[in-house]
Amino acid sequence: MHNFEQAVVVITGAARGIGFAIAEAFAIANATVVIIDLAEEAVNTAVATLTNQGAKAYGYVGNVTDGAGIEALFAQIVQNHGNIECLINNAGITRDNLMLRMKEEEWDLVLNINLKGTYICTQKVFKHMMKARKGSIVNIASVIGLMGNAGQANYAASKGGMIAFTKSCAKEFASRNIRVNAIAPGFIETEMTATLSPEIRESYAKVIPLGKMGSPLDVAKLCLFLASAESEYITGQTIAVDGGLTMH
Repeated sequence: MHNFEQAVVVITGAARGIGFAIAEAFAIANATVVIIDLAEEAVNTAVATLTNQGAKAYGYVGNVTDGAGIEALFAQIVQNHGNIECLINNAGITRDNLMLRMKEEEWDLVLNINLKGTYICTQKVFKHMMKARKGSIVNIASVIGLMGNAGQANYAASKGGMIAFTKSCAKEFASRNIRVNAIAPGFIETEMTATLSPEIRESYAKVIPLGKMGSPLDVAKLCLFLASAESEYITGQTIAVDGGLTMH
């Protein structure tokens, strides 16, 4: 199994859901896990859960759309815990609406957090990784960024943008031995999907070749691989974790 004994791994939007599953997987792999999220109470709860399991976990309240704030936060993390070996850009939201009804605020908010937030965190962490001449950045995109979806034009644009951003950064950062990859999760079992009716869940399963939704751990395991030396020759890629939904 992967061992990240000496590694500091920063995960945005990690107080719950897929982000927390990623944090937990890195904690089990002995990493020093740093959670960044907006809600202080949720951050404290997540960190307490991990530390109670014997993990080296720390939490910081941060807004990924605040460039100066993130820059100061990353400097503090490096000072407190050591150089950041891996950044997982996971923070993201949805504000679904049909195009004709979509408000500008719904468009701006989703693009701001999902895409601009990824740009800010990547830019600020690169300065630290550049000095160390090593690092791995993993952007959590979505299959919606590959295939689109009615009622999610803003979300699709943000995730499609993240995929293109990943490729450009991979080309820019390669000479410094820093890899950048994206993961595109499909239908994943989360708190949100748990409330779906059996009929809707069945309809989802029918369009997935493997016939079932994935788990947050499926995404987390790929994060571990992309952060590890085992993937040292992989960069600029978008890997779907979707049960075969978006086969090319």
